[in-house]
Amino acid sequence: MTAPSHPRRRAEAWAGARDSLPMLLGAAPFGLIFGTLAAPSGLSPAAALAMSLFVFAGSSQFIALTLLASGTGLAVILLTTFVVNLRHALYSATLLPHVAGLRQRWRIPLAFWLTDETFAVVQHRYLREDVSPFKHWYYLGSCLSMYGNWFLWTLAGVMLGRSLPRLEHMGLEFAMAATFTGIVVPMLRNRPMLGAALGAAAVALAAHALPYKLGLMLAALIGVVIGVVLEEIHERA
Repeated sequence: MTAPSHPRRRAEAWAGARDSLPMLLGAAPFGLIFGTLAAPSGLSPAAALAMSLFVFAGSSQFIALTLLASGTGLAVILLTTFVVNLRHALYSATLLPHVAGLRQRWRIPLAFWLTDETFAVVQHRYLREDVSPFKHWYYLGSCLSMYGNWFLWTLAGVMLGRSLPRLEHMGLEFAMAATFTGIVVPMLRNRPMLGAALGAAAVALAAHALPYKLGLMLAALIGVVIGVVLEEIHERA
């Protein structure tokens, strides 16, 4: 790699972190709430921090806390978190054409750090038509900012947990919903996209009561099917 390319890599990484700022703000309350709930659920501060470092999956971590508090066995916890995170297979399939040429030392950490928020940000970057060879550095910048943000807010929650009781009932989770709404809506540029989003939303609401968050996976699958069918109809027309 020649010297002039280094500033370009750094610029892409900083751009990824900068563009992830709204996601950092949206994820902050969830990291804080997770940290405060760890002790009441029977998780030690060290275990809570280790979970944010080595699991790094907000929804799975919250589900694990709930199951731990109810005395659920390890096998059920692992299976449940596996099902909840199956949506990442869809993210990976979308990003695979863009990262297939990277070496394994890049693909493994990027796969571990892939989250809903980073996918939403990075997909926009890959859809731009410029020919920058350093878009994976943008991906890395988004990943590292989200990773550090989640750990620091978990740490803050662990430290403040006893002084901020019932933090989870203050409605802070609205920040994440508002953030994702602001990102998804501009992406609905045609009928297949709009149909997929509306179909997935309807199924998610209807299947909300299903155990182990299966409603989310069902909504994602139905959304994909609707999008593919509408796209075929659109191309034929």
